[in-house]
Formats: sequence, structure tokens, C-alpha cells
Amino acid sequence: MFLAHRTGQPARAVETETDATGAVWLDLVDPTDNERALAARICGESIPQRNDLEEIESSSRLHTEENAVYVSTPLVRRTDTELDSTPIGFVLTRNYLVTIRFSDYNSFNTAARQVSDTTHAISSDEALVVILECIVDRLADVLEQVGLNLNQLSRDVFSGYNPKRDQRVASWQRTIMRRVGHAEDFASLVRDSLLGLDRIAIYISENRKRELAKGLEARLATVNRDVSSLTDFVSQLSGKVEFLLDAALGFISIEQNDSMKVLTVVSFIGVAPTLIAGIYGMNFKNIPELNWAWGYWYSLVLMALSVILPLIWFWKRGWLKWGE
Repeated sequence: MFLAHRTGQPARAVETETDATGAVWLDLVDPTDNERALAARICGESIPQRNDLEEIESSSRLHTEENAVYVSTPLVRRTDTELDSTPIGFVLTRNYLVTIRFSDYNSFNTAARQVSDTTHAISSDEALVVILECIVDRLADVLEQVGLNLNQLSRDVFSGYNPKRDQRVASWQRTIMRRVGHAEDFASLVRDSLLGLDRIAIYISENRKRELAKGLEARLATVNRDVSSLTDFVSQLSGKVEFLLDAALGFISIEQNDSMKVLTVVSFIGVAPTLIAGIYGMNFKNIPELNWAWGYWYSLVLMALSVILPLIWFWKRGWLKWGE
């Protein structure tokens, strides 16, 4: 999809060069080769492909070619069912801002509404700043929700397994571990996005300092400060995720120790009666109690005591908690 954004007007699909007349922002959404070629003819610069935007070295993500600035970064995207990160690219020229993306982002939709609602003409630089501001605002909102989710996860971890709420402790443990892993993945993706945005803002400020208006310089500086504060917040979230992971693993280890303790008790109380039964089950002629009338009941009582007495001893030591 190829959209052209003009100030004071709604977005318009671009099929020919005439459709982009008066536009300041050209938005390519998962573009085809024909749409990339059309955008290149309109702005007079080459349009990078997806594999170019996925390069991780700084020289590929931030560079200048003649009259155009090329910047890119991975941007995290979260839906109700999935979490992914796709690259976005910006080609900044004197007259146009070209964006290349491969997913639908709410931040770009918000930026498009701001451009269409603007009454004064904006430059390509200002269009880029508007998009960066919307992306940072969206990431801040998402991080606030992540923080709330981590608080709930913390309560679930430390509340422990509830048999009335959960069917099996193993299922509860797997659910907790999946939630912790999902939170760490998301924090990592957001960290990469913030790092890329910070580099873009700094690079634009340094390489287009003469072209930027004073107001845009101040707005870019604000973007940098916001990104720095969000990065600190992500670091805090990452530390909390690691703490919750250690806590969850600790509780799982305690649960496993309790299980082993029960197995130890069961195996121990089974040894003594088995030994007694084995002794009196031997086929020797001179067993003292062989001809004793109470020998059978004696052996049964002895085996019962060998089970009951260890259970009482374990219970007094706290190994067995009746009623839990």
C-alpha cells in the first residue's frame, strides 16, 4: 500500500505520480516493487528494501547519500495474540519524507491524523519529528501496561499455587514461566526499539542541524529525553523480570523439594514393615514365634507400629502438614 499525506487533507492512495502532488509524507506499507519504484521516481531517491532495513550495523541503519538521509530501526508491535518486531525505514529529503514499514502501527495512524488536522504547511523534517513523537508516546503507553502486567505477575508468583483456582501445580508453574518469558521478550524488543529511536533523533539533529528550525531542535531534544527515561524504565522492568524469574524458579525448587520429602517419607515407612514381613516370612524350622498362637497378630501390630511411629515423628518435625 502506498499513501500520500498532505497537511490539512486526509491520506490518499498513490497510483500515479500525480496522486502525490502536494504531499510531504509518502508512506509505504509492505510495498510492492512497483510501489517502491513509483516512490523513488517521486522523491528522486532510491527506496531501501526490507533486507536493507534489517541490517544491524550502525552504518547501514544511519547514513547519508547526497541529498537524502537514510535511517531505520526495529519497532516492536503488540497485539492481543502476538508480539513481534519489524523494521521501519525513513528516507528524508528536502521536500519529502518517505517511510517504509511492513506492519500497521497505531503510532503511524496517530501521526497521519495529526498531519491531516494541521492547518499550516509542515516540512519533511517536521513530519519526521511528529512520527517520532507519536512512536515514543505509543511505547510509553505500552510500557505502562507492561508495568501493570508485571505487578499482577508478581502478585501471582508470590501468592503461590492455589488448588481452588488451579487444577495442577505443574500447569500453574508452566503458566508463570511462560508469562515471565513473554515479559522478558517484550522488554528486550522495546529496548531495541528505544535504542534505534535514540540513534535516529541524535543522527537527525547532527546531520540536519542547519535545516532544522529551532522549534524542531527543541522537540527532538524532548524526544531524546523521553527515550532516555523510557530506557531507564525498561531497565527497571528487566530487573523486575529477572527477580520474578528467580523467585518463580525458587518456588518451583521448593515444590520439588516438598515432593521429594514426601517420597522419602513414603519410602522410609515402607521399609520397616517390609523388613518385618520378610523376617517372619523366612522358611526356617527354628523361628521362635513359628508355633506361637499370637505370632500372626504380633507381626501385624509390629508392622503397623513401624508405620505409625515414623509418621508421628515426621509430623512433629514439620515434614508432614495435615490439612494443607
